[in-house]
Amino acid sequence: MGSRSDGKLIQRPMSPHLQVYRFRLSMFLSILNRITGVIATGGATLGVLWLSAAAKGPKSFDTARKVTGNPLGKLVLAGWLTSVVYHTVGGIRHLMWDSGYRFEKEQINKDGPVAVGVSAGVSVLLVAALLITCGRSGGRSKVGKAS
Repeated sequence: MGSRSDGKLIQRPMSPHLQVYRFRLSMFLSILNRITGVIATGGATLGVLWLSAAAKGPKSFDTARKVTGNPLGKLVLAGWLTSVVYHTVGGIRHLMWDSGYRFEKEQINKDGPVAVGVSAGVSVLLVAALLITCGRSGGRSKVGKAS
């Protein structure tokens, strides 16, 4: 229900966008950019916890390394890294649009798959580097141990 300017009640849909718009990749990428912003913030909080464990000493840091070194911890790190990469790419797209570039509908639709490809490629490289680095250290810290 709604009302006209003269106060008469009329029946109309509250939000016609669900019936009118066709779901497009650019819509999904816009939603995904917001979601990855939340994930990136949550991951930054975990990063602060990891750094505080490092500051507490070797025992706390070894515990943090065990958590991040197990398969579930690596999966969380990979997801966080991927979300940060996509959010950065999406942020660059939005910065270009705010500057007045590539804001035509045709250009936005062409740039969407490029953003996905760049995000996927950079994410795969960084996650591979992360996994190689985690694999070499074996999840154990040598801080504070005698040789």
